[in-house]
Amino acid sequence: MRRGGWGREQERILTRCVFVSDLHGDRGKYGKLLRAVALERPDAVFLGGDLLPFKFGSPGRSPRDFIRQYLAPELNRLRNEADHFPRIFLILGNDDQRTEEATLQEAERLGLLEYVHQRQASFGGFQVYGYACVPPTPFLLKDWERYDVSRYVDPGCISPEEGRYSLPTSDEARKYSTIKADLERLAGNVALDQAIFLFHAPPHDTCLDRAALDGVAVDGVPLEVHVGSIAIRRFIEERQPLLTLHGHIHESARLSHTWHERIGRTHLFSAAHEGPELALVRFDLESLGEATRELI
Repeated sequence: MRRGGWGREQERILTRCVFVSDLHGDRGKYGKLLRAVALERPDAVFLGGDLLPFKFGSPGRSPRDFIRQYLAPELNRLRNEADHFPRIFLILGNDDQRTEEATLQEAERLGLLEYVHQRQASFGGFQVYGYACVPPTPFLLKDWERYDVSRYVDPGCISPEEGRYSLPTSDEARKYSTIKADLERLAGNVALDQAIFLFHAPPHDTCLDRAALDGVAVDGVPLEVHVGSIAIRRFIEERQPLLTLHGHIHESARLSHTWHERIGRTHLFSAAHEGPELALVRFDLESLGEATRELI
């Protein structure tokens, strides 16, 4: 076992989890994840979006084929061969086409994974919520983009109204949907002290949303180096869930020298990584301060 693993000789704890994000269809990274899961036997695996190959508008492997011919068969093999199969919670990310929701739901009906975007699932005494959307980016695909707290777009970014969608989307949704409103509907008024939120976007002005935009300007306007969601930041401050999981900004850990932050009582972890390695975050829900992140 690699350093940082739990060790199979330890007594099982029902709250052991691993978290990865931004795999972008890399079979090498998926293989490392599946081997770690088979060896370490966590109770839950969280996948935080940008999971599929084939960038929108570019030639490449079909994301549908990737799910049907690789991901689902590999998860099924793991279930059949391993002596323990974890709960697998996932969302998509801004590089993933929304057309593949239906393909993931095929795998969900087979009991291989749980697709949790804008849903809530129970996990022991905890609740898992998923939310894939990010604030506007410079990229054209807008399936998973929303205005943040208002109809503001940072310089150099493309608004949800001007981008492209892989599925039909109403003009009203393009113009008026916000991350802020989505989170209010998703969480409702229930207590969130035992809640885990699986986000793709990180919160604004943290160590997890630091982008490599130093000295970059658009039309003479300097770009903000913190590119996360203000709505997600305010949501965490106000509602204080137990744990939030994030990806999206690949270079954040390199620039900020950390992948773990706290806002009040909430722990925040990022599994985004810009290198060829898999960034594997291990944590126990009963001792979040002891979480680790290993590059494999």
